[in-house]
Amino acid sequence: MNESVSSLLSWIVFVPMIGAVVLLFFNRAETVKRIALLATIVSLALSLLLLQPFLDDEPGADGTSYGMVYFQQFVPWISTSGGAFQVNYHLGVDGLSMPLIILTTLITALACLASWNFESWKTKRGLKGYMFLLLMLETGMLGVFVSLDFFLFYIFWEVMLLPMYFLIGIWGGARREYAAIKFFIYTLAGSVLMLVAMLAFYFYPTADIRTFNLIQLANSPQLQALFNDPNTLFLGFKFSTAMFLLLFIGFAIKVPIFPFHTWLPDAHVEAPTPISMILAGVLLKMGGYGLFRVCYPILPSAASYLAVFLGTLGVINIIYGALCAMAQDDFKKLVAYSSISHMGYVLLGMAAMTEAGFQGAMFQMIAHGISSPMCFFLVGVIYDRAHHREINRFGGLWLSMPVYGSLATVGFFASLGLPALCGFIGEIYAIFGTFSSGPDALGPYAIPFGILAAAGAILTAGYILWMIQRVYLGKERAEYAGFSDVSAREIVVLVPMALLAVVLGILPKQTLLDFVTDTLNGILTIGAGGS
Repeated sequence: MNESVSSLLSWIVFVPMIGAVVLLFFNRAETVKRIALLATIVSLALSLLLLQPFLDDEPGADGTSYGMVYFQQFVPWISTSGGAFQVNYHLGVDGLSMPLIILTTLITALACLASWNFESWKTKRGLKGYMFLLLMLETGMLGVFVSLDFFLFYIFWEVMLLPMYFLIGIWGGARREYAAIKFFIYTLAGSVLMLVAMLAFYFYPTADIRTFNLIQLANSPQLQALFNDPNTLFLGFKFSTAMFLLLFIGFAIKVPIFPFHTWLPDAHVEAPTPISMILAGVLLKMGGYGLFRVCYPILPSAASYLAVFLGTLGVINIIYGALCAMAQDDFKKLVAYSSISHMGYVLLGMAAMTEAGFQGAMFQMIAHGISSPMCFFLVGVIYDRAHHREINRFGGLWLSMPVYGSLATVGFFASLGLPALCGFIGEIYAIFGTFSSGPDALGPYAIPFGILAAAGAILTAGYILWMIQRVYLGKERAEYAGFSDVSAREIVVLVPMALLAVVLGILPKQTLLDFVTDTLNGILTIGAGGS
């Protein structure tokens, strides 16, 4: 491909950055807020246009075994003399990235609206700087999901790091510097490992087939044969296994996967509520997306070889995260550890290497991207009024704040995995996919892993119901009797996520699975050929 097909993805990615530059010329708080919100809404509206070819079932610009790619834009970007090093500005969207792009634009717009009362929680730090970094963060996140060039993917991955570091480190809680530095170090360490793998992918092949193109890396017979050949070595280790592990650590930090998870509770607890929404709703999904986009299609032999190892880590995440959540007294930390548990189903579904497992992993990413930001915002709503997050000090909030209590029930029941809500579909698909995993993946471990994953769902129900009992039920406490119910702005933030939780739970096929299945099956087909 040597010409631009569409510039839509560039507009989706860079409209927030354009808005960030524009707001620098204004000082009035209300104007800054409106510009930032407008930029996120425009990006959201543009992202909805990506649905059209999927709804019409149009053939993609690059029909390959790795699904169909739409809205491609290709511009040569960086090259050395003789063409030894070539980086392209190559964007595209398929069934794997489209739902995540829409999720990113939606959650960022809601987070921007959730930041509307900025002065009430941080009066001594600049609103303009906060909104600028928020919009810059959105550009970085969207860039990761639309990049089809590995080098470009890596650049956007790094662009996302600094805004999140400053948003936590400047506008966070009492231990914000510690949490921000820990987040930065973990993510940067993972990025270095990713860089090594990316360069190895490029320089191991002969010059005539070198490429950063992620689709070509997955579909080229020559590259697949080279990367997955047991005789191809890296520092004495089998190339495919070494590269998979380097990439896995980089992506596992983001998911996060045990034992690379320890930055997450600190980051969530110290981050402002809107930033926790983005962190849970989008940033954690970048790790799962990286595994789907890079590891499984490019290194299928290693994915099969390491399946039991990955499944073990997924089960540990599920059980360990749930037990940690059950032990928390801090409301926000409980939701943070629940994210670790829920993302374990994503890794387990991938490790199963079955159609149901892959669908469950993808659905769980989207479902968690809706329910978790909603839960974090629900915690923020009550924190703005009570100025504490101690679960045992609450009680009877449903009586004091009936609308808030009703919306909280939807959000936390979606997180719990109640049937007819979004959390149920991803978990049940991942569990079914685990039970049906074949000998080239989990093999004899499939049934034990499936049983443990199902037990994790029971633990989740336990800590969520116990939390609801302590916070929302029981007698109304006098100290909370005068609390105002959710405001109109807070309802506008919560209702879209509540509606999506219900719609995805009732119509999973029509709202998501129909769009992602072809791409996921393409990745699975590559994996079957390389196992």
